[in-house]
Amino acid sequence: MLSKKNITPRQLAYISAAVLAVAIGLSLLLVKLVFSASMHWLMVIVIPILTFIVGFWVYQQSLKRFIYRKIKVIYKIIHSYKSNKDAAPIQIDMNTHLIDQVEQEVKDWASDWTNEMEALRNMETYKREFIGNVSHELKTPIFNIQGYLLTLLDGGIHDPKINIKYLTRAADNAERMADIVDDLGLISKSEAGMFYLNKERFDLWKLVANVVEDMELLAAQKNIKLEFKEKKSAIIWVIADIKSIRRVLVNLVSNSIKYGKSGGKTLIGFYDMEDNILVELTDDGKGIAQEHLPRLFERFYRVDKGRSRADGGTGLGLAIVKHILESHEQKIHVRSTVGIGSTFGFTLQRSE
Repeated sequence: MLSKKNITPRQLAYISAAVLAVAIGLSLLLVKLVFSASMHWLMVIVIPILTFIVGFWVYQQSLKRFIYRKIKVIYKIIHSYKSNKDAAPIQIDMNTHLIDQVEQEVKDWASDWTNEMEALRNMETYKREFIGNVSHELKTPIFNIQGYLLTLLDGGIHDPKINIKYLTRAADNAERMADIVDDLGLISKSEAGMFYLNKERFDLWKLVANVVEDMELLAAQKNIKLEFKEKKSAIIWVIADIKSIRRVLVNLVSNSIKYGKSGGKTLIGFYDMEDNILVELTDDGKGIAQEHLPRLFERFYRVDKGRSRADGGTGLGLAIVKHILESHEQKIHVRSTVGIGSTFGFTLQRSE
C-alpha cells in the first residue's frame, strides 16, 4: 500500500493514467451496452489501453517538469547558502525520487548550518575569553607604569632613592607590554598564514647547545642544571627556520627552569625518527595535572596563574611554540606526572 510520503511521480502518473483509462473504458462500455452502439468489443479494450499508455507518459512528463521547477527553486536557495560563486551548477537527477532527494539535501544543509552556528558560538566564547585575557594581562603593567610615573610626578623624580628605581620598573613593565604585543602579533600572523619561514640546513645540536649556554645563568639562579642525556657524537642536520626554532627552544628551556625545583635538572635528548629528529626536554619539577594538558598550548592558559605572573611570563610562550612548529608542519607533545616532572618533545625535518 502506497503512503503519501513514499509515492513517486512515476507512481502518481501510473495511478492518474489508470484512472483515466478505466473512466474511458467504462464510458465506452456504457455507450455500447446502453445505446447498443455498433462498436467492436476490441475497441472497448484497446482504446483504454492506449489511453493508459499515452496518459501515463504525458502525466509522468508533466509531473516531472512541474516538480522539477518547484524543486529547483528550493535547490537554488539551499545552494546559495551552501556554496560560493565558483560552485558547480545544480544537478537534479530526474530518475530518482525528487522529494527524497530534496529532503536529504535539506537535512544535510540543516546539519551544516547547525554545525556552523555551533562553531560561531564557540568562536564568540573564545573571542570573549581572549579579549578578557588580553585585558587582564595588559592591565597589570599599565597600572604599574601609571603608579610609578604618578609617584615621580608627585615629587619622587627629585628623590635619588626612588627616581632611578621607579623609572627602571616603569621601563620593565613597558617592555613586558611590548613582549605581549609582539607575541600576539606572531600568533596572529601564523593563524593568518602570513608567518613566513626562512628554512635552512643547520646543526640542531649546536643550536641547542648555544641556547643552553645562554640560559645557564638563569638556571643557576634557581639552582637547576641544564644537561644533555648523551654527549654529542655527530652533527645533527635539520631543515627549519633557525631563528624560529631558537625561540621554541628558549621558551621550552625557560619553562623548565620556571617550574623546575631547586637542585633539580633539565635533560635534553635527541632521537632519530628516520625522516625527523625528535627533541625532548625533561625536567623533574612539580609536573602538570592531566586535566590541564589538553589546554596547555592555548593563549594565556596558565596552570598556576599567580606563580606565572610572578615569574614574568606573558602566558603566550607555549602557544607560540605550537604555532611555530605547526608552521613547519611538525607537532609538539607533552607528557607529565604531578610530583615527578614533565617532558616536552617536538620533531624537525632531518637533513643528510
